[in-house]
Amino acid sequence: MEDPEKPPRPRRRGRTALLLTGAAALGLLAGTCAGYLVQADREPTRLPPLSQPVMAQATGPAPEPLSAAQDRTVRTDGDLRKLLLKKPAGTKEADWLASDGWMDIAAYADSFTAPGEKFDDLVADEFRRAAVVGWEAGSSYNVEIRLVQFRQEDSLAAADSANNHQDWAESDPDTESWSIPGTGDGMAYVHTRPDTEPGYEPLYSAEAHAWRGDIAMEIWIYGDRPIAKKTILDLAERQMERL
Repeated sequence: MEDPEKPPRPRRRGRTALLLTGAAALGLLAGTCAGYLVQADREPTRLPPLSQPVMAQATGPAPEPLSAAQDRTVRTDGDLRKLLLKKPAGTKEADWLASDGWMDIAAYADSFTAPGEKFDDLVADEFRRAAVVGWEAGSSYNVEIRLVQFRQEDSLAAADSANNHQDWAESDPDTESWSIPGTGDGMAYVHTRPDTEPGYEPLYSAEAHAWRGDIAMEIWIYGDRPIAKKTILDLAERQMERL
């Protein structure tokens, strides 16, 4: 019994098959020779040349490069801090942020609950740089806005970053959410139940996450009273309009 995994053996040709094959080969050879004789008696056929006329090159100055308003890459490859919203009048600049407005990979990773693991993830995600601005609105709430840029040679890390933050925000059951206009899948969240710890006032929070190109936007608001939907949505919409 043959092994089912072994391929079938080829059939052997009989005497009749060999004779027919030989006759066919002789007929093919004779026909080829006759064709050469007929072709030799004919006038040569003139074919059109393969070369084409040389096209004249365009003259004049090269087109002007696109402006920042026409090409967003011009904006996002420049000073990323200039794309951040400005600190509103009457507010105090955040004293917990670097004064130069930049956040390096170590500082960004350190803002997460597991900095070591986050640092490794950022290296794998091709973290490029992060620009940040923040302010204190009296005793009501504090605001921090981050623009985190990735190189994105191997993956859409900006989209992944925004989506991961959205997943965490949506895992909180005491949360209301709204789409950020003009962003596709950008979302804003208000956490309606405050964080409470012994010895501290209740802390309310809101956040917004969206992405465009190679930049992920993060907005964080913390305060001692509930944060309005209009507050977080207005900030998110105006910041995304600048990207």
